[in-house]
Amino acid sequence: MIVDISHEKVDRPFTYRIPEEIARRLRPGMRVQIPFGAGNTLRTGYVTELVRETSYPADRLKQIAAILPGEEEPEQKMIALAAWMKEHYGSTMIQALKTVLPARRKVARKEKKEVCLALDSKEAAAALQEYERKHQAAKARLMRELIEEPVLPWELVTKKLCIPASTLKSLGTAGAIRVTKADCYRNPVKLSPAAAARKKLSSAQEQIVRQMMQGWEEGDLRPSLIHGITGSGKTEVYLSLIEGMIKKGKQAIFLIPEIALTYQTLLRIYQKFGDRVSVMNSSLSPGEKQDQCLRARNGQIDVIIGPRSALFVPFPRLGLIVIDEEHETSYKSETMPKYHARETAVELARLNGAAVVMGSATPSLEAYSRAKSGEYRLFTLKERMNGGCLPRIYVEDLRRELREGNRTIFSRRLQDALRERLEKGEQSMLFLNRRGYAGFVSCRACGYVCKCPHCDVSLSEHRGGRLVCHYCGYAQPALRRCPSCGSPYILGFKAGTEQIEEQLGRFYPNARVLRMDGDTTRTKDSYERILSAFSNREADILVGTQMIVKGHDFPNVTLVGVLAADLSLSVSDYRAGERTFQLLTQAAGRAGRGSRPGEVVIQTYQPDHYSIRYAAGQDYEGFYREEMVYRRLMSYPPAAHILAIQLACEQEETAMEGAREAALLARRLAQRWEDEKDGTQKTVVIGPAPAFISKINDIYRYGVYVKSRDYGKLTAVKNAVETLRSRQEKPKGSCQFDFDPVHTY
Repeated sequence: MIVDISHEKVDRPFTYRIPEEIARRLRPGMRVQIPFGAGNTLRTGYVTELVRETSYPADRLKQIAAILPGEEEPEQKMIALAAWMKEHYGSTMIQALKTVLPARRKVARKEKKEVCLALDSKEAAAALQEYERKHQAAKARLMRELIEEPVLPWELVTKKLCIPASTLKSLGTAGAIRVTKADCYRNPVKLSPAAAARKKLSSAQEQIVRQMMQGWEEGDLRPSLIHGITGSGKTEVYLSLIEGMIKKGKQAIFLIPEIALTYQTLLRIYQKFGDRVSVMNSSLSPGEKQDQCLRARNGQIDVIIGPRSALFVPFPRLGLIVIDEEHETSYKSETMPKYHARETAVELARLNGAAVVMGSATPSLEAYSRAKSGEYRLFTLKERMNGGCLPRIYVEDLRRELREGNRTIFSRRLQDALRERLEKGEQSMLFLNRRGYAGFVSCRACGYVCKCPHCDVSLSEHRGGRLVCHYCGYAQPALRRCPSCGSPYILGFKAGTEQIEEQLGRFYPNARVLRMDGDTTRTKDSYERILSAFSNREADILVGTQMIVKGHDFPNVTLVGVLAADLSLSVSDYRAGERTFQLLTQAAGRAGRGSRPGEVVIQTYQPDHYSIRYAAGQDYEGFYREEMVYRRLMSYPPAAHILAIQLACEQEETAMEGAREAALLARRLAQRWEDEKDGTQKTVVIGPAPAFISKINDIYRYGVYVKSRDYGKLTAVKNAVETLRSRQEKPKGSCQFDFDPVHTY
């Protein structure tokens, strides 16, 4: 039970007895009336969990007074969602509650202060003459402005007019002015209200909107998947669906995979729906986050936009959840509970009687397989909205380039294409899935690789002679000689975004280049600043990492260069082929979105890999069929489910022992299920073994993987491990659970 009091001292669960008369009706998420505090004042509480036993003495437990009637509040549904997440993904209830509920720490409300003229026109004119006669410049300056505009913002008066507080106090005492104060909301949206020209939907788009709305009206609330090629106008379909929901008095959540996409998405939605649109993301201040939750709860906004955390904005009339670029791995949380926004959105929609729409040019195999089976409704868009065609794609073999004497980062075709775009005044985008100046630094004589002393990863070379760890932030000066053999030939593998920016400066000295990666987007408004500059054609070439190829729409971009297509294929992860196909297809989709045709140059050392071949042909169906063969053979999602049990500790032996215990328990359960011959596929336990990165920040990491087609069996393994650890006086290391992980542990 959590009590509806916003104070840190009571921001924890309390235990209450359940009266027999309500025991059958009570469930997690319900709003109840409870006696609280020394005076047993009746307060509102939210049920978080039902348990049969408690360590607290039963005779000292207070009793729930009643279940409160009426409509379910947003918080009530969120608590029910937290209970589902705890069971479905594995975490404590407190962790789940902190994820779904707005921060209970109160932030001071923002005040709107104004300086108002308290005199009539004749009195004000006389006062001005008196101030000028006495050479009271500040008073005269303010009075002159107030005669023109009787109400002025406090910020303008104190900053632009430079009126000191002592002057304002003196004028107030004399009765010449008065200062008014009123609470107001912080609004992170700073856009002009200019309306955009309304785009007419194509017949295919109109048909999708009509079929979806009709299905919802008839009670078919299955999630819907829009599989549309890049530039096919999925966003216009989303906007039409949101518009339909708003007309019904409903509210909508629009999920995007990254903050980098907020600016363009917000601009399009704001131009359509005005100031009843807001954002929610990690770059907002605590006050801004609190105010957006209050605005949503009070019905003052209709649409919230943001990454996965926007899912938990407390809308009382939620009608639609849109998940754009559904395939992105950023929709999966990397902290406990390790929820996926897709499944969580479906559960939240069920609790609210709402609909879920997701879309992508390259849907995740999980979503597409569910659409194929009928669990989701499937809709397709096969043509670009402006009537244009998909870009022409060239695959350049970097092995051949090297054999023929080209030792630069850019293939000859890409060099020529960039020069041609610069001559025509068109824009280009260069994509590399790597941040910093170089990938790693190694000795050419003995093979020594510079590694972080706290993490089992190589250091990356950055501009300014620094070697940096991208996991813990450790940095050290660049090495001049190899610590192992003393050789001076210790160099970086220079294929980072900074180095590409430098090379472009050498090849095309007059080109205007912008770089967008994790290093250039650290400040609050950096995404908007870079994207806005490129959109306004203040640069000819945009160089960046994954964030530049996800959903952006720049009509003047006619060339996209993928500099190292196979970097993501080298990752030790069963999803490597899927991620590579998605990245290449999405990158290619940024070209030719305007009236002019586009070209894409994919540079690779593995031109025959099926992911690259299907991406070059924009053939999702072909890729899906081939990739699913491998998934079925190896029992990987979506053909089966995986539970990753992750143990970590500062002592390696402790982490390893904790992993051994979890693996042994999982094997016992698997053997029992096999003995029972329940008809499902065999449950497979792999490990324990060191994690892919075995040490981060001096913490050793071990993992156990459990595979099964039955998700319920994996939940049973999770519950058993949780029970085992709860009975131990000192559990061995920390333990986390990750169902169907999107990254190798």
